[in-house]
Amino acid sequence: IIFGGVGAGMYGMFIFLILTVFIAGLMVGRTPEYLGKKIEAREMKWVMLAILLPNATILLFTALALLIPEALESRTNTGAHGLSEILYGFASGAGNNGSAFAGLNANTPFYNILIGIAMLIGRFGVIIPVLAVGGSLSGKKVSPPSQGTFQTDSPLFVVLLIAVILI
Repeated sequence: IIFGGVGAGMYGMFIFLILTVFIAGLMVGRTPEYLGKKIEAREMKWVMLAILLPNATILLFTALALLIPEALESRTNTGAHGLSEILYGFASGAGNNGSAFAGLNANTPFYNILIGIAMLIGRFGVIIPVLAVGGSLSGKKVSPPSQGTFQTDSPLFVVLLIAVILI
């Protein structure tokens, strides 16, 4: 569920944590805060970029592979299974996993280059927004918790975080 490959769990979870804090803040009708720092539109734009960029890369590269006849020749299966092979190849690359279905001959220049680009986007397309969020939050002053601050150390927050991750 947490994207980005090996060693990326902490900052991948950080993205979902900030998203959950933002949603919780909206639900209680207060400005979202995490560790005494306000979560504003700038941080949320970076968070959404980190969440959507790897997924958009997977879909766009799969669509590109479906449009190029040379890429389609690498499949040994047609129909839905052939589509799944291509989709999984790019999803695995963007997730920095590196596996593929046996029916896809991914050792071609097209797939080597595009899956390599998907790996770079899948890794750095998440790292850069996380660093931007961290830099933005580090420049903000800490405000004391108010009465409407949603507690991030409660079981309710854990349940909400799990729900956000699964949804």
